[in-house]
Amino acid sequence: MCGIAGFLDASAASAAAEAMARVEAMTGAIAHRGPDDSGTFVDAEAGIALGHRRLSIIDLSPLGHQPMTSADGRFVITYNGEVYNFAELRAELDALGHRFRGGSDTEVMLAAFLAWGVERAVTRFVGMFAIGLWDRQARTLHLIRDRIGVKPLYWCCHRGVVLFGSELKALMAHPAWRAEIDIEAAAAFVRYSYVPTPATIFRDVHKLAPGTILTVRAGEAPRIAPYWRLRDAVDGGAHHPFGDEREAADELERILRDSVRGRMIADVPLGAFLSGGIDSSTVVALMQAQSNSKVRTFSIGFREPAYDEAQHAKAVAAHLGTDHTELYVTAREAIDVVPHLPEWFDEPFADSSQIPTYLVSAMTRKHVTVALSGDGGDELFAGYPRYRIVDKVWRRLGMAPRGLRGALGAALGKIPEPVLDRLFALAPAQLRPLNAGSKVHRLSPLLSAPTVDSLHIELAAIWGDERRLVPASTGACRLRAEPDLADTVPDPVSRMQYYDTLTYLPDDIMTKVDRCSMAVALEAREPMLDHRLVEFAWKLPPRFKFDDGQSKRLLRRVLHRYVPPELVERPKMGFSIPLASWLRGDLRPWADDLLAPARLAADGIFAAAEVRRLWDQHQTGAANRENVLWNVLMFQAWKAHYRL
Repeated sequence: MCGIAGFLDASAASAAAEAMARVEAMTGAIAHRGPDDSGTFVDAEAGIALGHRRLSIIDLSPLGHQPMTSADGRFVITYNGEVYNFAELRAELDALGHRFRGGSDTEVMLAAFLAWGVERAVTRFVGMFAIGLWDRQARTLHLIRDRIGVKPLYWCCHRGVVLFGSELKALMAHPAWRAEIDIEAAAAFVRYSYVPTPATIFRDVHKLAPGTILTVRAGEAPRIAPYWRLRDAVDGGAHHPFGDEREAADELERILRDSVRGRMIADVPLGAFLSGGIDSSTVVALMQAQSNSKVRTFSIGFREPAYDEAQHAKAVAAHLGTDHTELYVTAREAIDVVPHLPEWFDEPFADSSQIPTYLVSAMTRKHVTVALSGDGGDELFAGYPRYRIVDKVWRRLGMAPRGLRGALGAALGKIPEPVLDRLFALAPAQLRPLNAGSKVHRLSPLLSAPTVDSLHIELAAIWGDERRLVPASTGACRLRAEPDLADTVPDPVSRMQYYDTLTYLPDDIMTKVDRCSMAVALEAREPMLDHRLVEFAWKLPPRFKFDDGQSKRLLRRVLHRYVPPELVERPKMGFSIPLASWLRGDLRPWADDLLAPARLAADGIFAAAEVRRLWDQHQTGAANRENVLWNVLMFQAWKAHYRL
């Protein structure tokens, strides 16, 4: 895991020393991603400069130094991530006559590019990666992002210079950079808590989409082409379904074991995040089953019972026999993280689980350099509670006239949130979600949606009326359903999984994990996001994933081979914090300052009166507005940090 940056200046106007200084400034801005080593490559005549910050994981010697040049001198690479099947590829390339000096996956990748060409080589890689590859012979720059979007890659073309990097901070360090907030992206951020790919918060600055290659030649416009598409995996799975459940469970276990085993390769200490839920418990169980020593596991807990999973993680760790470390975090320790969030997320980001994710990463980094996680299991195996909610609501109401559904939603919307909270408090635990009143109010106006897909797309938004908060927006940067998806995927829950894997997973979950882990130079690895596992999951019939209200059916079947059901079967909690009460308590002075009406009016982005209305509702307890307020607060804090 590292940080990369670079630029291609078609005019080749910079002298070598000047180009070197500029690319060093770019990598210096992301030094936290790679504290162990740094390197640059500059060809001033071609106008290319590549930079690298290294977090040494495999082949700790100087032979793993980047940027690295291929054996014949044609390719130069700066690369962030891991290719887990590099040993198998190395053996194949060795048989073809390629020779290797060191033991890094980077050297194997360069040989693969020589042997098979860029696109074909990338399709052979199993792993997570963001790559800057310079072809000295063709004078062509390739930017490449992994299939699922585990690793970030930003790019832009400003003033005739193509800039790229692992984080926006790297691009900001180049003199060609210009910053103009994109009002549509700002509105999308308020809506989703993140800015959806390919947009960023800045106009004409982009996230490279997962599974694509951007190609730039001097004097030509950049071209982007996919080398892998989730839709192809979905369509392929529909035509080759897996029928027998027991055989499917055996195959799932085989693929998962292989995925976990590959991600345990490291020349530095390694461990795993463990929440005690289905996904992380499965990963840890398969790690321990393939390890000759106790696996290091890590979890954090909160004193508030509604937010604490540490006790469950401890029980799973005890059963599996891991070397477990837990840390109970006080509210004060968590709140102290808040001022630093804009440093780590260099465009606005407002999934509040960023706070516990950072805390567990910081604690874990004190003991290991690599940590495996269970991220991706919810998308692959239908784990999110909203899938169950939407499925149940649509099955019961979808055939009713839209007018009747709209009237029912309007009636629910008139019940005060505190009343709904008290009513849900009387329900069984599995039917008692956190902040039930605000969730019912979020769902109620959507009951008149024309299709189940549009209902899910709308429910994926944190705040559905972003144009009231950002009046200058037209709502242009919104997620859209694919009209023909139902032809291939008739099951509504499966379509929800598809949309979340395309959007929420890379733009929210993976962004959160990358920034929080990299802030402390910890490499996070996600076995559930091996593309072979993704492709297999789309061969499974929906009932293997979501059946009779139970999610992750097949994954649970695999886990129960290692962990008794009573240790892991409980309502899903999520990685949450008591944000609503913090905004009424210790965080209120900080928030009051950022949300001051005069300040908002001067910025000209948010409607100050609307923000004040939401703030007052939250403070009086009339409604829980923690999510939308957190979005506005994270934007304001980010804007202040970067002095925009």
